[in-house]
Amino acid sequence: MGMVMVLILAVPLAATLLSVVMPRSFNESATVIAGVVSFGLVLALIPATTTGTVMVGGILRADSLSTVFLLATSFLYATTSVYTIGYLSHETRLAATAGGAQAREFSRYSRRFYIGLNAFAWSMLCAPLANSLALLWIAIEITTVVSALLVALDNTNGATEAAWKYVLIASSGLGIALLATIFLYYAGAQVLGESYDLAIDPLLKVARSLPQTPVQLAFVLAVVGFGTKVGLFPVHTWLPDAHAEAPTPVSVLLSGALLATSFYAILRFYQVTVGSLGPAFPQTTLLVFGVLSLLLAALFLFSQQNIKRMLAYSSIEHMGILAIGVSFGTPLALAGVLLHVLAHATAKGSAFMGAGVLVRKYGTKDLAKIHGGLNVLPWSGPLFLLAIFALGALPPFGIFRSEFEIVAGGLNSPGNTGAVILIALATLAFGGLTLSMTNALFKPGPTDGPIPRGEPSIWMVVPVLAGMAVLLLLGMHPPQPLLDLLNQGAIELQGGQ
Repeated sequence: MGMVMVLILAVPLAATLLSVVMPRSFNESATVIAGVVSFGLVLALIPATTTGTVMVGGILRADSLSTVFLLATSFLYATTSVYTIGYLSHETRLAATAGGAQAREFSRYSRRFYIGLNAFAWSMLCAPLANSLALLWIAIEITTVVSALLVALDNTNGATEAAWKYVLIASSGLGIALLATIFLYYAGAQVLGESYDLAIDPLLKVARSLPQTPVQLAFVLAVVGFGTKVGLFPVHTWLPDAHAEAPTPVSVLLSGALLATSFYAILRFYQVTVGSLGPAFPQTTLLVFGVLSLLLAALFLFSQQNIKRMLAYSSIEHMGILAIGVSFGTPLALAGVLLHVLAHATAKGSAFMGAGVLVRKYGTKDLAKIHGGLNVLPWSGPLFLLAIFALGALPPFGIFRSEFEIVAGGLNSPGNTGAVILIALATLAFGGLTLSMTNALFKPGPTDGPIPRGEPSIWMVVPVLAGMAVLLLLGMHPPQPLLDLLNQGAIELQGGQ
């Protein structure tokens, strides 16, 4: 399994390096192959990490918890690589027709696009495989640099402003996260000695002996610092702008994979804090941040006019649900949280892809100018509607199952107030999400006539079909190896091995 872990990182890195020198047509194929192969390699890792921890040279480490986040990222990497072919097809035709300077400019754009896309996926696969909290911080810092460049890739005023805002806020947050890492190093060094290198397993083994005050400080700082990248209130303000201005394939990875990868870092600090202080302090902290994030998202979903900003606020909602679910602390709720990571990545990726088709077809992100999508887009319209239903936790999709497990686990916890708040705010958020989509998909409008019926590209439909199939599988009959992985991940979050 060690070679599998090495290949998980080597394949997207190779695709990144090849994108520097190879033409666009090669980069398309190489990125699809890299995405699909990476996903297959992560699937091959499931049996080994369900039964134990896999290590490579003291640098790479994988257990059930990290494998869940690898699954989310690698699946979106695979589907996004296919979607990108259709996303760039219009520009490809225009460049081929125009030739000359326009063709050269698009060639440079597509090269930067594929370099960034593969490097972004590589950095997000590095984070869950890091065997050290220091390496984990470095990996997440790399995701910031690469994703900020991707947000600004379209070179519009809005994209440049969003990227700059993202860099400022995320860098400040990661500075706080670095301070959290230093505090935890200090705590570990009191027991393990100054040569301690922030490796995860030794820290977990001596968690009971760690001094409590630096551990408390480290956890709060980690929630605030890494929470900036997660999009937790009140450090979420970069997220709607960046997700709205980024190219759609980048928005898919930002919402479905990057936020989850950053949440993974919080969970590693959570493991140590639970082992050192017990569950009350970290669970209360996550409950407060989770409820405030969910409340903010639920209210703002009612006032969004930009289709991609609306989905960005939905991402804040679901990150709040993850935080609340972890705060419940029961095995069922924690297994539901890990299932929610996978289901949200799939549903949000499918929704952003569907939104990208609507934007391409209507030439606008303004919801007020998008009407009758179900008639204009025979495939993408219904699929986008299903993705919105899935995000709203309607059965039989995976988010219904994950939220049901989270709520059931919350009701079985000592205090069930959090579960009641979760139900109320999630229902409110679903109301805002569906209200915004009613006009865009159902209501006929003046734009219906001149816009021809049909899909921009089949390559933009196939990944969404795959995503909806996965959501049905997760909701109705998850494979037993996956259930075993989620249950083992929940045990690891509680402090078991």
